[in-house]
Amino acid sequence: MVKKITTSKRDREKLKEQKRKEKQQRKEERQSSGPSSFEDMIAYVDQFGVLHSVPQERIEEEVDASHIEVSVPKQENVEVAPHMGRIEYFNAAKGYGFVKDTDNGEKYFFHISSAPATIAEGDRVTFEIERGMRGMNAVRISVVTE
Repeated sequence: MVKKITTSKRDREKLKEQKRKEKQQRKEERQSSGPSSFEDMIAYVDQFGVLHSVPQERIEEEVDASHIEVSVPKQENVEVAPHMGRIEYFNAAKGYGFVKDTDNGEKYFFHISSAPATIAEGDRVTFEIERGMRGMNAVRISVVTE
């Protein structure tokens, strides 16, 4: 059970006046302590990001600019192994379908532009995977002939 404390208008006004006086007193104490100088307000940061009240000696380390790489390093001789799969669904009228990977059972979307014209449901295929706008897509699809 919660008790409701009621106060009169006079009590609320007294409380406001008391808070006003306390605030004024704190202001006067701040002013009586003397003005603070700009130098007292400055903080210095060292090379590790630690704040100090006085400047610290900087230890500078020379960096060889020839070792800095500005772009993504080239991937040399990276061979992407093609995935094996089977065409689960294909709609020639709409121009898309899905390939099911035989290794992990994942299904990947493909567009007719990434597949041969003779592709059909049930065909065994090899394909590569690339990230598309909505997830991973099968690309460079070719039908496996045995």
